[in-house]
Amino acid sequence: MAVNSSKMMERRGFLKAGLCTAGVMAGGLAGLAEAGPAIRARFAKLDEVLKRPVLKKELFSSPVIIESVELLHLEGKYLCRVRSRDGAEGISVAHSTMDRLYPIFLRNLRPFFLGKDARELDLILDKVYIYDFNFRLNGLALGLPLATIEFAILDMLGRMAGKSVSDLIGERQRAEVDVYMATEWREKPVDESLRLISEAVGEHDIHALKIKVGGLMFMTTDMYAVGPAGRTEKIVPLVRKTFGDRMTLYADANGFYDLPGALRIGRLLQEYKFAYFEEPVMFDHLEEIRELTQRLPIPIANGEQDYSFYGFRWLLAHDGLDVVQPDNYYFGGMIRSVKVARMAAAFGKTIIPHMSGGGLGFFYNVQLVSALPNAGLHHEFKSFRTHVRFECRTAPLKVVNGRIKVPTGPGFGVDLDPDWVRKHEAVRG
Repeated sequence: MAVNSSKMMERRGFLKAGLCTAGVMAGGLAGLAEAGPAIRARFAKLDEVLKRPVLKKELFSSPVIIESVELLHLEGKYLCRVRSRDGAEGISVAHSTMDRLYPIFLRNLRPFFLGKDARELDLILDKVYIYDFNFRLNGLALGLPLATIEFAILDMLGRMAGKSVSDLIGERQRAEVDVYMATEWREKPVDESLRLISEAVGEHDIHALKIKVGGLMFMTTDMYAVGPAGRTEKIVPLVRKTFGDRMTLYADANGFYDLPGALRIGRLLQEYKFAYFEEPVMFDHLEEIRELTQRLPIPIANGEQDYSFYGFRWLLAHDGLDVVQPDNYYFGGMIRSVKVARMAAAFGKTIIPHMSGGGLGFFYNVQLVSALPNAGLHHEFKSFRTHVRFECRTAPLKVVNGRIKVPTGPGFGVDLDPDWVRKHEAVRG
């Protein structure tokens, strides 16, 4: 995704058209009640998008009753296995934090899925938030185990229908997905960071790269630490110089900056032709995100940490975001992510999903992206390293000319080693 040089003109046109009223601009979130008819119409349009089902229920002529939902573990890692009353089976690889969240999987989510018709997965994913007051756990704590169950159900349904997951939740738009190398190391000195970034890029045939900017307290036990002073100002021009103009560059602040700091760094990234600025401020600071989007030419991306449709809905209605970034796991699965993509598409915006969790996250992500008409130019990739023992007959574990081939087999197109799966034990609870 190239930097949009006409973005500021579009923003001015949006404001002149009255789509963001003075009451809302001045009062922020508190001013929603005073929004003009154009804003209300945009909200209504997004609400209609959210009502549209995602799963292609018509592929299944009879009910697919979920008989069992198991959580399996081996050496601190987890799988989810779902079986239907008729003996169909699907398996997913859980997120790496399931060791902390398995009680929610077992007590808050699994009971609701048992006995349900998997063809109604859209409705199930809505109602499970209400069941047993699960919305009180809203966030990654609920989204991660929920996505793990959804992935297993989609795998089962795909195998039953002889379809890939991307064909269950949309129409396949692309056979290959362009990827960017996602790098870390913001806690390292600039020279060491640059060396590690170069090594990571060198492992694969990569044409796009994302770096970390700013600093975060979690990098140290010192509660007052915020990261090395001036590091971002040094590394941004060095990364551009090192990789040249042919490398597409992205930057991720993980919510580090306040509004003035984000404006300053956004201008620096613009100067060095970065293609977007991800999470410049905290993910739920909606007014600040909107202001950055309207004041900076560089596209603004946000959504990795979001756990409900509300933030995306508000920002899109107010033309306050350029790129939506729900995470398959964090956000509670692919069906919910597709709905965010559709909301973005309704106003000409892009989706570039965040990817997390290890395991088979790279294959899960490319299945989603391949089904999205408004997917961005490059998508997250870290490596093919995984603890999972599997076989993929339709796609190699290789980046070729910056792209990963999307598996075309049924379900996720991945067959786990049955002997390895049998070594896992069921988690009781």
